[in-house]
Amino acid sequence: QILLVQSGGGLVQIGDSLRLSCAASGRTFSNYAMGWFRQAPGKDREFVASIDWSGRISHYSDSVKGRFAIARDNAENMLNLTMKDLKPEDTAVYYCAAQRSAHYYVRPKDIEEYNSWGQGTQVTVSS
Repeated sequence: QILLVQSGGGLVQIGDSLRLSCAASGRTFSNYAMGWFRQAPGKDREFVASIDWSGRISHYSDSVKGRFAIARDNAENMLNLTMKDLKPEDTAVYYCAAQRSAHYYVRPKDIEEYNSWGQGTQVTVSS
């Protein structure tokens, strides 16, 4: 598995921007597709964004499309999620995750395709 350590997050106001980071170690980061998920209180963990191992292909949930951007730096073993125009409904614990197999980008929105997870970071958008 890949070890994923998250940073960023915090308390922001409506309309603010925030960036989450996820530092990877262990397996070769550049071989694995990555994703961001989030879990609000009382709700299931849901897909936010994903990116293939090369960084050329990405997907977003409808709720964040146009506001969030996923990016990766394979030289630095880093995954980022830049969030703009934040809304109260974006409040959740955010998790980065790595897909289970190298050079594999199938069903990127399916939580079952990920087997390495970051520790989670809280994002709270206050009104």
